[in-house]
Formats: sequence, structure tokens, C-alpha cells
Amino acid sequence: MSNAFWIQLVGAIVAIACALPGVFLVLRRSAMISDAISHTVLFGIVVGFLVLDVDPTSPILILTAALSGLLTVWLIELLQNTKRLNSDAAIGLVFPILFSIAVILINTQIRNAHVDEDAVLLGHLIFAPVNRLVLLGINLPEGVWVMGGILLINLTFLVLFYKELKITTFDPGLAAALGISPALVHYSLMGMVSVTAVGAFDHVGAILVVALMVAPPATAYLLTNKLERMLVLSALFGAASAVAGYWVSNIFSVNVAGAMASMTGVFFILVLVFAPERGLLAQRLETAERRKRFAVEMLVVHLMAHEGQPDELEESSISHLSEQLRWQPEFAQQVVRRANRGNYINRQNGHLELTDNGRQLAQDAMRR
Repeated sequence: MSNAFWIQLVGAIVAIACALPGVFLVLRRSAMISDAISHTVLFGIVVGFLVLDVDPTSPILILTAALSGLLTVWLIELLQNTKRLNSDAAIGLVFPILFSIAVILINTQIRNAHVDEDAVLLGHLIFAPVNRLVLLGINLPEGVWVMGGILLINLTFLVLFYKELKITTFDPGLAAALGISPALVHYSLMGMVSVTAVGAFDHVGAILVVALMVAPPATAYLLTNKLERMLVLSALFGAASAVAGYWVSNIFSVNVAGAMASMTGVFFILVLVFAPERGLLAQRLETAERRKRFAVEMLVVHLMAHEGQPDELEESSISHLSEQLRWQPEFAQQVVRRANRGNYINRQNGHLELTDNGRQLAQDAMRR
């Protein structure tokens, strides 16, 4: 297999592993926590390295980094519970402090370790094919084994506790009434996020992992209201971003992980604009459609109000509508054509007459 294949495969696995727990972060409006965790896992790695004196590649550091993520969540919630700080302020206090401590320790205590600022910020996904690991006699890139294992753990967790995750996400009060502990599920989810962030940290860095956790689920959220579909679409957008990002990085000679994260933004913007129901274009068209429907209702109500009155001929003239209803002449013509197509009015010698359908529409509009 070529290096390009392995880079895309590892990138796709990382993106999917991040996107799955990211769905629940987005739905719980806890996306900022992923930003905090992705930074503070570095604190756990550094402290674990210094305290336990193990090799920087030791899997033990995954545990210490995951515990650092849980510590971050606990500290944030501890500050929130004081009622003196909101969630954004609490996050803004906790993760810069822990992240700064980690960076200081790297620069002062472990300069010779294979950890530097570039790797922390951007990762080194480009080296995925080179760093290999043999397990069960199979020689594969380390990223495939590590992130593949984390992805399997995430999938297993979702399958086993899907009901609990779903109910605590949408109705924690009902979950507590049913005997499900929202706090336990919450910290389990945060543990899953922490472990995922640790694994992704080595490949895409502390900053870009946030994009992979938030952007694909946010993109999927614009396309569906169903949780199952959102999970599938998030994984697909994550994988597509990884593949597209690799080729973008090749074309423009930029960091692979950065290009992947940028592509998650590109997909989000495209869906934000063109999504069938929630997209900006669809909403704009729907707003214009509602305006035209309301204008037709105004027209038939106006005609019905003057029907049989002495001023009926004047009030039903097309030329009078612009003045009476304060419509631009072009817009007035559009409304008349629309009402005529809907069989609400008939045009007779420059005047408008209501049909039975038009009278019914006017009556319905006045009752609302």
C-alpha cells in the first residue's frame, strides 16, 4: 500500500472516531468542552511522563491524559456550580491554565523528549505510514492500531449505552426518573471524548481535533433530526474531510491535518448554504414564499372587504393595488399572477374578481 493510502486511512479513522462522540457534544451544546479537553490532555501526558518516568510512547500516558480530560471537566463544572461563572468563563479559565502549565513543563523539564510545539498544535499525520506497529503478526501503521482500537471502543460504547446516551442528552430529568444517572453517563461520555482526543492528539494536534469533533456533527445536524442518521452522516463527513484534506494538502503543499480540518469547514459551509430545509438558501426561499403567500391572502381579504361596495371597481383595479396596499408595481403584478394561477381571482378588464376559492381563502385568513 502507498503512503498516500495509509495517510488517508489513518486520517479517516481519526475523523470518524472524533465525530461519533462529537455528535453528543453538539447535541448537549458542550462543544467547547472538546476544545478544553483537546488542550489539557497535553497536561496529562506531560505530568504522566514526569511522575511515572515512562517512555513518551508508553500507552500508560493515554490513561494519564484521559484522566486529565476528566479533571478538566470536573474543574469546569466545579466552577460552574459556584453560580458565579457561566460555562464559557469556566472553560476559559481551566484549559488555558492547564495547557500553559504543560507547555512550560515541556520547555523547562523535558526538552529532550519527542514532544514539541508543532506536534502539539498540528500533529504529524504525514508520518503515519512510517510509525508502524506489529500486532498478531500484522504490520500496520501505529495510527491504524491505536485509532482503530479507539474507534472500536467508541462504537462498542455507543451500541451498549445508546439508550442511556440518547435519553440523558434530550431529557436528563426523565433519565433520572427512570433510574439512569445523568452524571455517570456524562462522565462516561467525557471519558470517551478524552481517550479519543488523546489518540487523535498525536496525529492532528490539540487544536485541529476540535474541528473534527464539532464540524462533522454540526454539518450532519443541518441535514437530519434523527440521531441515528446524524451519527452516520457525521462519520461520512469526517471520512470525506480526511480524504479531501489529503488531496488539498498535496495540491497546496500545506499541513495534512490542517487541510483536513479546513475541509470540515468547507463541507459545513456548503451544507449551511444549500441544505434542503435548514440551509440559508432554503430559508431565504421559504421566507420569500411565505411573503408571497401572505401577499395573496392580503389581496383576497382586500377584495372581499370591498366586494359589493360602491368603491368595488376602484379598489379592485390592478393599478390601485400599489397605492392601497403599498406594493411596488412589479410586486403587485407578481401577486396578481400568483393569485390567478391559484384560481383565487379572475381578471376582467383591468379589474379583479374573487372566485369561490378566493372567498374561502379570505375567510380562512380572517379567522386566523
